[in-house]
Amino acid sequence: MTGAPVLGVDGCPGGWIGALLVGDGVTLRVAPGIEELLAALPGAPAVVGIDIPIGLPDSGPREADRLARRELPVGRKSSVFPTPARAAVLADTWPEANEANRAATGKGLSHQGFNLCRKIAEVDAWVLAGPGVVVAEVHPEVSFAVMGADTRPSKQRPEGRDVRRRALRDVGLDLPAELRGPGWAVDDALDACAAAWTARRIARGEALSFPDPPEVFSDGIAAAIRA
Repeated sequence: MTGAPVLGVDGCPGGWIGALLVGDGVTLRVAPGIEELLAALPGAPAVVGIDIPIGLPDSGPREADRLARRELPVGRKSSVFPTPARAAVLADTWPEANEANRAATGKGLSHQGFNLCRKIAEVDAWVLAGPGVVVAEVHPEVSFAVMGADTRPSKQRPEGRDVRRRALRDVGLDLPAELRGPGWAVDDALDACAAAWTARRIARGEALSFPDPPEVFSDGIAAAIRA
């Protein structure tokens, strides 16, 4: 698996952006759904690293989120959102999701958190159905931190994008010349590339796991952020 293609995936306005890493070369692809993204590849990747919670808690916070925040500097820890409880992810409206999350965890769910629930539910159903590839949860900011990048500058700013672009090149990734397109921005592409770097580390048996071993909730899915 050490030389096999791997895929890093991040959500974007156009759906999902995938960074296919073959050797050190990265090719970017966008599709409205995760299954469509995988179907458009020339073959199945050895590992898919995706920036979305996998393994949803029944109650309380996930250890994965707590440990991932510890890897980030002050000012960036909030980029690791609390994972909604499974009951909240399955709710149809924000008031229902907010109430379900409060009942399950003692805390409400922000509108920002609810806006992620559709994508969380999409990936959850895909993973539970058995996609036929290794799928792992990643968090790009944690991946950048493990690379040694200074993640304090926001990637919404030019200096933050430059820091992360240099970090990816320093770990050997040959990035595309164009990192933006219809339905996706530079930060989406950089995050997908960071996820691909972690996917390659998983394939090589080099990745860290937060926690190690993973937690397992009632869905039976191993819940850990890899980097």
